[in-house]
Amino acid sequence: MTSATASFGCDAMTVDAPGALPSVLVANRGEIVVRVCRTLAARSIRSYACYTPEDRGAAHVRAADAAVEVASYLDAAGIVAAAQRVGAVGVHPGYGFLSEDAAFARAVLEGGLVWIGPPPAAIEAMGDKIRAKVIVAAAGVPVVPGAGEPGLSDEELAAAALGVGLPVLLKPAAGGGGKGMRRVTDEGQLSAAIAAARREAAGAFGDDTLLVEHLVRRPRHVEVQVFADAHGSVVHLGERECSLQRRHQKIVEESPSPLLDDATRAAMAQSAIDAARACGYVGAGTVEFIVSGDRPDEYFFMEMNTRLQVEHPVTEAVTGIDLVDWQLRVAAGEPLPCRQEEIVSHGHAVEARIYAEDPERQFLPATGTVARWREPAGCQQVRVDSSLADGTEVGTRYDPMLAKVVAWDETREGALARLRGALEHTVLLGVTSNVGYLTRLLALPDVMAGRIDTELVERTLAQLCAPTPGARERAAVAAACAVAFGLEDGARQGPWGVPDGWTLSGPRPWILALRVDGEAIALEVRGRVSDGARLSAGGREMAVAAHPAAAGTLTATVDGVTDQWAHALVGDDVWVACAGQSWCFAPDRVARGEQGTGALGSDLSSPMPGVVVAVHVVPGERVRAGHALVAVEAMKMEHAVVAPCDGLVADVLVRVGQAVGLGEALVDFDAEVPAGGLGDGRGAP
Repeated sequence: MTSATASFGCDAMTVDAPGALPSVLVANRGEIVVRVCRTLAARSIRSYACYTPEDRGAAHVRAADAAVEVASYLDAAGIVAAAQRVGAVGVHPGYGFLSEDAAFARAVLEGGLVWIGPPPAAIEAMGDKIRAKVIVAAAGVPVVPGAGEPGLSDEELAAAALGVGLPVLLKPAAGGGGKGMRRVTDEGQLSAAIAAARREAAGAFGDDTLLVEHLVRRPRHVEVQVFADAHGSVVHLGERECSLQRRHQKIVEESPSPLLDDATRAAMAQSAIDAARACGYVGAGTVEFIVSGDRPDEYFFMEMNTRLQVEHPVTEAVTGIDLVDWQLRVAAGEPLPCRQEEIVSHGHAVEARIYAEDPERQFLPATGTVARWREPAGCQQVRVDSSLADGTEVGTRYDPMLAKVVAWDETREGALARLRGALEHTVLLGVTSNVGYLTRLLALPDVMAGRIDTELVERTLAQLCAPTPGARERAAVAAACAVAFGLEDGARQGPWGVPDGWTLSGPRPWILALRVDGEAIALEVRGRVSDGARLSAGGREMAVAAHPAAAGTLTATVDGVTDQWAHALVGDDVWVACAGQSWCFAPDRVARGEQGTGALGSDLSSPMPGVVVAVHVVPGERVRAGHALVAVEAMKMEHAVVAPCDGLVADVLVRVGQAVGLGEALVDFDAEVPAGGLGDGRGAP
């Protein structure tokens, strides 16, 4: 874990002797390994990372004292064998992968190792959402009305959904993280939604069992951190509000919740403790509740996550407790370090998750190579958990979360302001990310006022992704300056080797043809930007002066307004970023008369790099607008490509299991000309 002037959470906690765990293997990858290794180092516990061949040089490998290769992060037997081979005493599973796999927990214990997690029986009890609801309801914990049991056919599940009453939420019984969840508001959607949810659940969890729950209106997601030891003590460490989500996956989390009053907060915390006791829990766990925005005093149990949560840093920030340290103590057989009355929450903390995704394209996953990663420097009370570095490859095999930025302040308003500032000073180039979107989301009046729910992101997406007047043009100027510096230094490489405007008869303009988001931008430059130049774009002329700053940055002054930009060249593309927002400009090959692909394809092309998981049509089939044609999965998320209008499927170009790239054609589609349109309705002129 890296930290930008952090002074809370695991940085504030003083830890003592290593106890009964002299060495631990972290069975995971990425930022959670880096974070766990930091606490292990603080306790003088030897850390081991595991890695697959493609991760040999990853940051999480360098963060550990030693590392061992495994075939896969899902290879339970191989990981146990690796831990035994290097002499590790304990295994910490992190989150994701095998962290909530009861069979893996048993394999660790049967291998003579210490399992740094809850008992396998508790994992099984809470991992099956159907069984979990029965267990906690028997303990008096309120549950969402719903139905479902193993073995239900699609028809029986559809009948159960109608019995519960639409709208409903379909959920995998065997897993979480938003994967496989489908919201159904119309009876006509049920069949397709059940099929898609089963397919995604089977792919993510190896089990396609679904349950159906009544969909709470204006829902808010509030969870309680619990901790239990093997001596009968169970405590809570306050709640976290996680209502800002997309695709049922969290984007922003905070503690405490701005919604709850003291009475509801106390009641929810007691329900969480009751749920933990009901399943014989030991270790760190999170009990998740859904709360109606219309009735904030009414809450229902959703599920229990039997592991450390991604968002645990906000709890560490407000309590000053290192949760990984507590995990190690409990796994070593020690009692909890604090009684309930000794746990005090102070101030407010907010976390934002940085994902490799494109908010302007419905948060579709993105891939690429990190060309420049810079964490916010000089930001007080800010913590960054990350395993990113220049050169990190971001592919489609793993979850798209790249890093987390956490801010603390005495007040919620102050914490939000600190987090926005930290994100504006975060630089990520080479991979499309949500950093700029997060800065706008956190500044949304409803977010600042605490008027949030799990549907807010969807409602405001178009608003927050609307182009800021002049922003793209300013970015294009910065890109031109970055290119010009290379030209002035004599670096004429690839498509950027354009004339610099110098001739024997004096300077003349040179044209820089760019393309961004499928649109062309032409800039005419007169003079050297380092000396002050005139630049025109889109009919507007401006005075521009730019100078290199620190490595990979430049200062550009446009008509008297100065901004600092980060920049990087990635192949033929030039990336620039300012105040958290980034742009990628490519050479406009069409303007240069070169062979090019133009825009990134039609609605019937793959919206992301991934794997085809379903083909719903055959050549010659006539379909209506909105009909699902092909489903593509990447990073455990599935996206359906649908017919943009009524038409004919001329050909299907892919098969199930085939890997496809961004913009790759999936279906040849002939659109039908609507009645009253051009021609005779059959496409003839």
